[in-house]
Amino acid sequence: MSMRSRGVLYIILCLLLTACYNHGQKTPDAWDLSKQQLDSISFSTTHHYTQNYNFLVRSELLPLADNNGDMAFDTMYVTKGQRIVVADIETIPTDTIDSVWVKVARDQITQGWIRESELLNAVSPDDPISQFIDVFSDTHLLVFLAFCVVVGGVYAMRKLLRRNAYIVHFNDIDSFYPTLLCILMACSATAYATIQIFGAEQWRHYYFHPSLNPFNLPFTLGLFISSVWAIIIIGVAAVDDTIRRLQAFDALIYLFGLGAVCAVLYVVFSILTLYYIGYLLLPAYIFFALRRWFQHARTPLRCGNCGAALQQKGACPHCGSINV
Repeated sequence: MSMRSRGVLYIILCLLLTACYNHGQKTPDAWDLSKQQLDSISFSTTHHYTQNYNFLVRSELLPLADNNGDMAFDTMYVTKGQRIVVADIETIPTDTIDSVWVKVARDQITQGWIRESELLNAVSPDDPISQFIDVFSDTHLLVFLAFCVVVGGVYAMRKLLRRNAYIVHFNDIDSFYPTLLCILMACSATAYATIQIFGAEQWRHYYFHPSLNPFNLPFTLGLFISSVWAIIIIGVAAVDDTIRRLQAFDALIYLFGLGAVCAVLYVVFSILTLYYIGYLLLPAYIFFALRRWFQHARTPLRCGNCGAALQQKGACPHCGSINV
């Protein structure tokens, strides 16, 4: 290599190894915030909302006082279903009930003050995910119990008419999706209860700022939201596979039963995990579910007439032919 070539090579290497350091734009007042702004940031960190946050009224009437610290002074009302925005927040140390007072406004005319505890009991964040969490948390136990009673009655009638109804874990179909859906439901309920125990503030923050993107959330919340997406996907697959494998009425009964089992699993694991029993019960249930599926869900028999998979000898549920 000639001297000239070496010189060019040295120059290139120097250029590659040399960089300019960007000191950035000098902003000495970037964090020169007012006391009110600092108080707002601190309040948002602990209460998860601040000024200009939007709520939806859930109670029939929400009373607003014209003057903070006195609900009996010139009270006006906001009705259910109306949207309000946080206009101001003040602390009243002399209030022995609740020292935090929030000024909310429906419009330029209808606005007033209310204690934070009374406000949060009567509103929900103006976000469909937060509202779904409220509805689901308030009514899911009653809905699930009623659902189980209805399904139990349908199964009882079905047993009287035809003593061979399909049901997940006991007289299952040759599809792993229903079993997987039940396992996912149990795991998801356990994860939900775990967040309630060890990450209550994290869940409270999620309630005020929800997201369906698991990659934008902390690990535990992201894992829970991922399990919810998995339940939706596997649920669709389970419905599709059930419809293809069973006749219409049998498929409908099976899917109702599958929904009832998932509902019971959610209630059981979400409650028992709060007392740490769910952590012991979960691996036992997973073992039971997999064992039952491997034992009973496989279909070694085929109908001699239509070729459909059979759980046992006898009448084919698809064509009615007798297999002996």
